[in-house]
Amino acid sequence: MLGAVLGYKGNQAAAKAARQTAELNAKIAENEAILLQRRKTSEEANMRKSSERTIASQRVATAASGVQMSGSALQAIADSYFNTEMDALNIQYAADIEQTAKASEAAIRRAEGNARSSALKVASYQSLLSGAEKAATYGMG
Repeated sequence: MLGAVLGYKGNQAAAKAARQTAELNAKIAENEAILLQRRKTSEEANMRKSSERTIASQRVATAASGVQMSGSALQAIADSYFNTEMDALNIQYAADIEQTAKASEAAIRRAEGNARSSALKVASYQSLLSGAEKAATYGMG
C-alpha cells in the first residue's frame, strides 16, 4: 500500500510539474512574440528613415538639375512614397503572422501541459486504486 501512495504522490507532483513547465514554455513564446513585434516595429521605422533619405536625395538631385518638380520627377517621388507604404504594410503583415504563430505556440504548450497533467493524474489514481486492490486481496487471503 505504501508503494501505491508513493506512486500517487509522485504522479501528482509530476502532473503539477508538467503544468508548470507548460506554462513557462507558453510564457516564453509570449515573450518571444513581444520581442518579435518590437523588432518589426524597429525594422519598419528604419525602412521609413531610409526611404525618407532616398526621397530627399531624389529631390536634391532634381532641384540641382534645374528640372521642375512635376511630371516624371514628381511621379518618381510619388512612386517612392507608395513603395515605402507597401514595404511598411508587408513588414506589418509579417509581424501579424509571427504574432499569430507565437500565440498559437503558447496555446499549444498550455494544451500539451494540461494533457500531460491529466494523464499523470489518472496514473496517480490508478496507482492508488491498484495498491488498494492489492491490499484488499492480501487482506482476504
